[in-house]
Amino acid sequence: MKYHIWTEGCQMNNADSLRVSAALEDLGYQACRQAEDADVIVLNTCMVRQSAEDKAVGRLTSLKSLKQRNPELIINLMGCMVGVRGYDDLQQRFPYVDVFSQPSDPFPLIERLTGSARSVENDRRHYIENILDDEYGYTLPQSNQGQQISAFLPIVFGCSHACSYCIIPLKRGREISRPPEEVLADARSLVHKGVKEITLLGQIVDRYGLDQPGYPSLAQLLRDLQEIEGLERIRFLTSHPNYMTDELLDTVAELPKVMPHFELPIQAGDDQVLDNMRRGYTAAQYLSVVDKIHQRFRQTSTPVSIAIDLIVGFPGESAEQFERSVDILNTMHPDMTHVARYSPREGTLSTRTMPDDVSDEEKWRRFRVIEELQKRITTEINQTYLGKRTPVLFESKAKDRWRGRTTTNKLVFVESDENLLGQVREVTVNWTGPWSMIGVV
Repeated sequence: MKYHIWTEGCQMNNADSLRVSAALEDLGYQACRQAEDADVIVLNTCMVRQSAEDKAVGRLTSLKSLKQRNPELIINLMGCMVGVRGYDDLQQRFPYVDVFSQPSDPFPLIERLTGSARSVENDRRHYIENILDDEYGYTLPQSNQGQQISAFLPIVFGCSHACSYCIIPLKRGREISRPPEEVLADARSLVHKGVKEITLLGQIVDRYGLDQPGYPSLAQLLRDLQEIEGLERIRFLTSHPNYMTDELLDTVAELPKVMPHFELPIQAGDDQVLDNMRRGYTAAQYLSVVDKIHQRFRQTSTPVSIAIDLIVGFPGESAEQFERSVDILNTMHPDMTHVARYSPREGTLSTRTMPDDVSDEEKWRRFRVIEELQKRITTEINQTYLGKRTPVLFESKAKDRWRGRTTTNKLVFVESDENLLGQVREVTVNWTGPWSMIGVV
């Protein structure tokens, strides 16, 4: 029996797909590259932008002929396209789909394949008991064990912040922090299966525990993860400036396993646009958080990096307001900018109440301006690594070069006859570019 998984979208979807893979392999299925060879096909979908939804619909439509040729084929639609608010319309549009799964929920597919339904509480109990003794495979599929060095670990599902442009609260539901014992059990299991670096995931990861009385804060969870033997590095994303507390900054600065890298979206540089986005801060307030991060790590002479998210062409964003986003990059010099063109999403506040009045041509122009500026900034930052030694965790090998990352999340390549997989080694950097560096072990 074989399975094929197609994944689109964010790190959370990647983590969800690995969990589905592990569950399927626990049932005796083997992964295959071609959907045509599979007995089970899973489409894990994204709807953050229209292009992602269009891609999912196109892929799903292409599977209809496979189902007609092989009625025994099981097709599972999963992720944000299904969402948490029902999927009657999808059942009517795609009657050949056998199973619809909400985001981060592999159990409907497993129930279909095993013919047994379990309650959510029984699922959780079964999951915890088996993960704790490292016998159950939900965290990592067999084919990845011993080979996957870095893994994503969800700790907060959904989001309750409701930015005006964001479809995540509608599709993934309200914010729910996972029980800390589940998170720690997953982490121990991942390390047992060869993982050296774990990245904690949440739409606003800093809010971990705030929705559940008695849960630890993210800072305390990091301290608990620090104690896991064999775990080399810990990262977390995505952060929100309103929840970047002094406790969290102190914890990152103090714990050797927690990497000094922050994913801290700003989304826009103009206060009126930020207000229309319902982000909950001004540009000055955001920059004060950035300054606090740099000040805290200057105390320990530790290199720190900050990546940001930015949306261009939000409804009503004038050319002058866009220039304030350009000013933000020139002021703070982020290590990376993940830039996106605004895309209206059905059901969001911005789509209901704000006309999409920035032309596609202008969105693309602004996109390219940010890309080019960020390229220059990253090139300058990376040049500061030239001739210096920096610890690199090596994740894989491709085209005779080992690939790894610095503590600040910089991509580094080296040539070596040694097996560097999973090792943290000092590397002397002898070449830098905008997106990667080359060095010598």
